[in-house]
Amino acid sequence: MNPPSWAADGSVITLDAAQWQILLDSLYERDHMLAIRQAGERYHRDEEVDAYTLSAYAEAFQSGDVEGDVWGTLEDIDETATTEEEAWAKITAFYLDRGCVLVRVTGLDEPEEWILAAEFAARLGLPVGNA
Repeated sequence: MNPPSWAADGSVITLDAAQWQILLDSLYERDHMLAIRQAGERYHRDEEVDAYTLSAYAEAFQSGDVEGDVWGTLEDIDETATTEEEAWAKITAFYLDRGCVLVRVTGLDEPEEWILAAEFAARLGLPVGNA
């Protein structure tokens, strides 16, 4: 799963809302691991992946669908900030400096950004070749 229209610019991968849903729909979770669905295979309903399921595998995220803990993450990396925007910028910089990628979803009512380990993002079929 690697639609050619997905854009990767360095360590930022941009997906529109439809591509984000395609990504989530293409995954399944089994035995505490995420993997890409294979054509012809059968999957149980409880193996479906949504943003909440993906959140367990993200380094950090901002989501309209899932309550994230920006302030707790900021504290974990020993940083401080005065606004949530500043906090997220520091979190993003911290993880990108450590080889992670930022998945930015456009076309939604609220900002949707996910920080994933580059190896994990690649395993999910995201275009991280330039990251």
